[in-house]
Amino acid sequence: MNRRECLQLLTGIAGAAWAGEAHAQGAEKVIPTITPPDPNPRIPSFKLPPKSCDTHTHIFGPAARYPFAANRPYNTADAPLEAFRSVHEKIGVERCVIVNATVHGTDNRVVTDAIAQSEGAYKGIANVNDEMSDKELAALDRGGICGCRFAFLKRLGGVGDITKFQRIVHRIAELGWHVDVYFEPGTIAEFAPILTALPTRYVIDHMGTVQAGKGLDDSGFTASLDLQKKDEKCWVKITGLERASSAGRPFHDAVPFAKALIDNAPDRVLWGTDWPHPNVKIMPNDGEIVDLIPLYAPDAKVRQKLLVDNPARLFKFT
Repeated sequence: MNRRECLQLLTGIAGAAWAGEAHAQGAEKVIPTITPPDPNPRIPSFKLPPKSCDTHTHIFGPAARYPFAANRPYNTADAPLEAFRSVHEKIGVERCVIVNATVHGTDNRVVTDAIAQSEGAYKGIANVNDEMSDKELAALDRGGICGCRFAFLKRLGGVGDITKFQRIVHRIAELGWHVDVYFEPGTIAEFAPILTALPTRYVIDHMGTVQAGKGLDDSGFTASLDLQKKDEKCWVKITGLERASSAGRPFHDAVPFAKALIDNAPDRVLWGTDWPHPNVKIMPNDGEIVDLIPLYAPDAKVRQKLLVDNPARLFKFT
């Protein structure tokens, strides 16, 4: 990927706020339908410590109350707040960070309404664009939003204006927010100069979309480790082992990658389920997601950082 292509990808934003600019003229877009989550999460063998935080999870709908965006990249069944709470109760999660899903575009009410009902247990990541006023951004901030997400994936976003991206990042930095970023596999090295120049902290989704089949020495993964080590603004989510795995369940081939990232910067890693697991090839059970934790974080002090202390610090839980 050359620098021009990198900058084009950089403008892809979760929520497809600018995706209309990328739609082909005269052709109706076919919207795929994704698989719903496992409806029967099992109770994990590993017991999460008190105040454990799922830092990457979503709520879909109900569409009758929170309509899906017209330019959404996929269709999905409802995965509402009630189901969200039920899963977390079953697996032992007490705190959550709700990442607004692409299907809801820049309508963040599904997140802020859930936060308002959580008695301080939830925070949120919004979908935003540069057309939002300072008043709108301030309202999101008061509503428990701590950051915004940009998906640099062709299937989730579109091509827009780089100056708009730069403006919005500087505006949200003034609010004390961070930037949540989601990359195509193997592209972190290309984005590293842009990320290190950001005026605020950034969190890399799904372990940088590592591909376990390529091995720990893969240049894409070593680039992630290098960036994580050198830039103190860089945080990484230990999520998506089912996405990284090439062997399939129980996804143990992805464990060494999670462990390497945790060992590399234990004070800047976060854990999450990614419920309801949109766009996965193999649908995991959330109980088995929890049972992977002691495999890549065998030390109890490190697990406390990963599950409790780090998210409390970044997302300002009290």
